Amino acid sequence: MQDKLNIQEISFIEGKFDAVICLNTLIPEISIIKQLIDVPILAADGAAIYLIEHKIEPDFIIGDLDSFNSSIYYDEFPKDKLIYLPEQETNDFEKTIRYALENNMQNILVFGIHGGEYEHSLNNWSVLSKFSKLANILVFDKYRYGFCLNESAEIQVNKNEIISLIPRGLAKISTNNLQWNLHNEILELGVREGARNKTLDKNCLIDIHQGELFVFVDSRFPKIMIKR
Repeated sequence: MQDKLNIQEISFIEGKFDAVICLNTLIPEISIIKQLIDVPILAADGAAIYLIEHKIEPDFIIGDLDSFNSSIYYDEFPKDKLIYLPEQETNDFEKTIRYALENNMQNILVFGIHGGEYEHSLNNWSVLSKFSKLANILVFDKYRYGFCLNESAEIQVNKNEIISLIPRGLAKISTNNLQWNLHNEILELGVREGARNKTLDKNCLIDIHQGELFVFVDSRFPKIMIKR
C-alpha cells in the first residue's frame, strides 16, 4: 500500500450539487430529481422532452438539438435557454459536461447514464472517465452512486455495503477492508472484473497501481462527493 499521505480521501457530505445533468433516456428517478430544489438542471437535447412531460422544466437544453427542435415543446420553450452546439465530434453528454465546467459547476449529479442504446452507454462511460479528472461527477442509477477513480483513495463506506470495482480496460490494484481483498492484482475487462464485493468497515482503501476503475456504492442522495 502507498503512504496514506499520498492517498486521497473520498467522502460524501451534506451539500448542494452545482448541477444536475439528465441524458436522453428513460429516467425512472423523476421523483429524486424533483427533490433537487434550486439546482440547475441541464438537459442533454432529447432528455428535455422526457423532463417536460414529467412537469420538470430544464434550466438549459444543450446539444445539437436535433431531438428537441423537432418536438412539440420547441416553439414555447425560452430560446435563451437553448445552447445549440451542432458539431458532431462529441456527443450531447460531453457537450453538456463542457458547458457545466465552463460555468464553474464542479459537483455534478448525472441521471440516465445508460443513454438508451448500448453503444450510447459505452460512449457515456468514456465521457465520464474523461471529465472525472476535472470535476466531482456522480452517476445516480437504481439507487446506487457510480464514479470514476484514477488515483488511490480511502473511500467512506458503510459496513457490509456492496461495492463494485469495474476496470476501464485494465487496472492493477490492491485493496483493504473488503471481504475479497486484492493484493497487487489485475482486473481486466473480458478477463476478470470486481463486481459485488462487500465492505468490512466504515472505510475501504483502494490503491491503484495502474489504470482506472468505475466504483459503485449505495446511494447517499442527496449528499455530494468530496475528494481531499
